[in-house]
Parts: sequence; C-alpha cells; structure tokens
Amino acid sequence: MTELAERHCAPCEGGTQPMNASDVSERLGQLSDRWTSDGDAKIVGQFKFKNYYHTQAFVNAVAYIAHCEDHHPDITFGYNQCTIELTTHAINGLSDNDFISAAKIDRLVD
Repeated sequence: MTELAERHCAPCEGGTQPMNASDVSERLGQLSDRWTSDGDAKIVGQFKFKNYYHTQAFVNAVAYIAHCEDHHPDITFGYNQCTIELTTHAINGLSDNDFISAAKIDRLVD
C-alpha cells in the first residue's frame, strides 16, 4: 500500500487500455480490505466512523486528495458511513490512478 500511496496520478486519455481482471486483483491486494471490485470497471471502498463530524472530515480530506491528484471519485455518505467509488471515466475501466487514489484514501484512516 505504501508504494501506491507515494505515487501520483497521471493524466489518462482515451486509447489507454483499462486494467484486466488479473491486474485488478493484484492491485486490490495492495489496498486495505475496505476495497472491493465489481469486476474490472470500478473499485468500491466502505468506511465507518464514530459520528457525522468524523465522516464529514473524512469526506473533506478525500475531496482534497481528489483535487490534488485530479482524479475524482463518486462519494456518498451519511451519519457514520461513507462509500467511495473509483473508476477512470476516460477509459471506461480501472487504471493505476484508481489504486493510487485508494491507497492515499486508506492512509487517512490507517
């Protein structure tokens, strides 16, 4: 996880191939067990917190990471839980950027 978290997202344009299922599985092994895959199109992270304040602080920190990396997840949250979905829209699948972002997000709570 540390190696991924130290990297930065790179611009990804159409024409780049999305990761295959084997690569996705290998990268998932480098993340916390909060993350799952729906196959090869996106990864989903589930996070639990003590209360709304902690959840909102986490969401704000994730937004800052997304801004800095220029890679933007879909985020849904409620009182004490947050779901983050990562995909690379330009290639309709997963890229290293998704796993780099997930590793940086993991660092917020680990």
